[in-house]
Amino acid sequence: MTGQPEHLGDDAPYSPPLTLNPALLSQVAAIAEVLGRWSARQDVLPSPLLRRENRIHTIQASLAIEQNSLSLEQVTALFDGERVIGPARDIQEVRNAINAYDAMPSWDPANPQHLLEAHGLLMAGLIDGPGCFRSGGVGIYRGDQLVHMAPPAARVPVLVADLLAWLAASTWHPLLVSCVAHYELEFIHPFADGNGRLGRLWQTLILSRWNPLLAWLPIEEVIRSRQQGYYESLGQADQQGDLQPFVAYQLEAIHDSLRSEISSEIGSEIGVKAGAAIDALILRDLAIEPTLSARSLAKRQQLSQRAVEKHLAALQQKGRLIRHGSPRAGYWQVL
Repeated sequence: MTGQPEHLGDDAPYSPPLTLNPALLSQVAAIAEVLGRWSARQDVLPSPLLRRENRIHTIQASLAIEQNSLSLEQVTALFDGERVIGPARDIQEVRNAINAYDAMPSWDPANPQHLLEAHGLLMAGLIDGPGCFRSGGVGIYRGDQLVHMAPPAARVPVLVADLLAWLAASTWHPLLVSCVAHYELEFIHPFADGNGRLGRLWQTLILSRWNPLLAWLPIEEVIRSRQQGYYESLGQADQQGDLQPFVAYQLEAIHDSLRSEISSEIGSEIGVKAGAAIDALILRDLAIEPTLSARSLAKRQQLSQRAVEKHLAALQQKGRLIRHGSPRAGYWQVL
């Protein structure tokens, strides 16, 4: 569907076109149960190690969805203020995202000025007029095919205002509200560029207001691993005029991300780099970048190279890792 749907009409107040069926409500209940188990492992907030690692994974994955080429290792280096060799735009995108996520706790998700401020941080130095609504029409293409025609630019301010007003007053579960806001920011496409990363950031902001732990959950990493499904769910919601496909996809991503955090047993003790937590971080990094060296892992985990080599040896003995090839040109296989 490429036109403007009924729920974004000129006069009627905004109402989400979402059918609340038992399957969605079951997903919400399952997430609440898993989140309760994850919360029981934490003391107010996850450990500093977990927060840092998850924020790095969040930013790298969210920007990778937008074709940013920087690896986890490069994003980590930028987090640490180090120089990185890579495309200037990609480096600027990461620096901007770091600034935006750092500022996130100060924002109210229903405040339109905060939305503009967030976009300004995300897109500083990347487009003309960051933090300003678009002034022209925009279409979303997959290859040569137009898959979505955003509402006219003249309608953007009122559509965003209606959405945020609903967000402020809604009595729906925050999980559902966050998914609706994410979708509508994609549909309205308020800005000339950067709408995808802003929608994902705004969903995290809404979730963090419900439970602060969710500020540090790298949902984007799950989305990145299932990117085709992300686009398909957006398209299906457009075609059906019902947000259910997209909301179901997002709820599944949140659920699976939570389960991953529990299974890895990261951050079991605040501020303590427990052996199991370090193992889990090493396994996660190697699953994404199998060619990482012990030196690179040591730098990322803020450990000595010798300590990381001991963890790698132990993981191989436990049958969790296999090394293929030479020390210089080989790679790791996570089992």
